[in-house]
Amino acid sequence: MDTGGNSLASAAPDGVKRKVCYFYDPEVGNYYYGQGHPMKPHRIRMTHALLAHYGLLQHMQVLKPFPARDRDLCRFHADDYVSFLRSITPETQQDQLRQLKRFNVGEDCPVFDGLYSFCQTYAGGSVGGAVKLNHNLCDIAVNWAGGLHHAKKCEASGFCYVNDIVLAILELLKVHERVLYVDIDIHHGDGVEEAFYTTDRVMTVSFHKFGDYFPGTGDIRDIGFSKGKYYSLNVPLDDGIDDESYHFLFKPLIGKVMEVFKPGAVILQCGADSLSGDRLGCFNLSIKGHAECVKFMRSFNVPLLLLGGGGYTIRNTGVALGIEVDDKMPQHEYYEYFGPDYTLHVAPSNMENKNSHQLLEEIRSKLLDNLSKLQHAPSVQFQERPPDTELPEIYQAEEDQDDADERWDPDSDMDVDDERKPLPSRVKREIVEAEPKELVC
Repeated sequence: MDTGGNSLASAAPDGVKRKVCYFYDPEVGNYYYGQGHPMKPHRIRMTHALLAHYGLLQHMQVLKPFPARDRDLCRFHADDYVSFLRSITPETQQDQLRQLKRFNVGEDCPVFDGLYSFCQTYAGGSVGGAVKLNHNLCDIAVNWAGGLHHAKKCEASGFCYVNDIVLAILELLKVHERVLYVDIDIHHGDGVEEAFYTTDRVMTVSFHKFGDYFPGTGDIRDIGFSKGKYYSLNVPLDDGIDDESYHFLFKPLIGKVMEVFKPGAVILQCGADSLSGDRLGCFNLSIKGHAECVKFMRSFNVPLLLLGGGGYTIRNTGVALGIEVDDKMPQHEYYEYFGPDYTLHVAPSNMENKNSHQLLEEIRSKLLDNLSKLQHAPSVQFQERPPDTELPEIYQAEEDQDDADERWDPDSDMDVDDERKPLPSRVKREIVEAEPKELVC
């Protein structure tokens, strides 16, 4: 495998070559939230297998992420919350009921074997991608295990324990004056918005279902506060939105954001629960329509970090590379999951689109008006800027990590925890149960 991060001639209209880094840990598919839980890390392994059989891995630099450390996570999360995540196990949780309630861990966010290692893995991929972008070693970084946008400073939420997106943004802010966060998951990106609600250095844009739907936030009137006023953009949508309606909002709004905010880097959360047929979602986007958002974001030729959030994201990887992937699925170890037609495409259903053209016009007009109040991109003076994170040695995802403690600059604010005790590597392997294709997200 060539892991040199080839620059590819793009099939996209912009025609610019891209170098893509792809972060993947082979262990990520072993983590298991529990029977019946809709969050299935095993899907990331399935995505990886498909990428391999489509021949896409050979066009990317494939990297195994270094696990995020306690101090890395504490750049955003509270120390006592991180300590709790590190120590809690299925065997000890009954002795810590007060702590479970305090940190909102238990039901949607269950305790499972290897929980903290899982958090370290997906956060490490996102921060690692940001580091690669900061060092100009790739144009696009991909971490489909990341994108867990609901986690708060002191609590878990919506299947999310650690907010890898916030950590990645903080890393990007070391180099870039302004960072844009765009969220196309069906759920509002509340954890990220909350973290940067009062700053003009980060703009958050979330397209989501709104109204009696988790997490219940993301009103169009929520625009940021203080210096962050008008730097939060919420696009509230109703059931059944299709590709045409979605792009009617996405393209002009994001185009205007790029024009007025002028970000130095962009993070795009590509949660696939906005696709038609998702078991938790109620949108009606096709995979092609979803990927069109990635394609549009890529066309600006700004350093781009692509994150997951759930679901299968094969076509989005192809878009990042500028390669069109065949709809007919190649034979691979998870081929039977995609029956009976064994294609990548998820056809939109005939569900009603409750987003009238008048409603869409009103939303677009209101948000473009908000953006017009941003006279120019804010200028930031870097004073007491955090030291750069030292770039770890590059190694392939299939190789073992020999000495992760060497990855950070000793003078960095993200150095290692020398006194940290090793965690037991005891991970329950998920029982793979085939899902009906219409429920696959």
